[in-house]
Amino acid sequence: MALFAFGIWSWIIWITFAKNLWASNQSWAADGSPTGYFIVHAVLTVVSFVLGTAIGVLGWRGIRATSKERANT
Repeated sequence: MALFAFGIWSWIIWITFAKNLWASNQSWAADGSPTGYFIVHAVLTVVSFVLGTAIGVLGWRGIRATSKERANT
């Protein structure tokens, strides 16, 4: 259950972070191009989404396996 909860929490946190990153003045140069700050944090966000999803899927599979196990006993 904790892994699944972490996966959900991760998505909530990183969606908020991504919105704030997009709106930040530090993310964009004067000509409108992304800055190094934006690129580094965008990569961090994408990796965190992937890891959070993977951990959440593992948690969901664990929950399903446990409930099937209980149903069979």
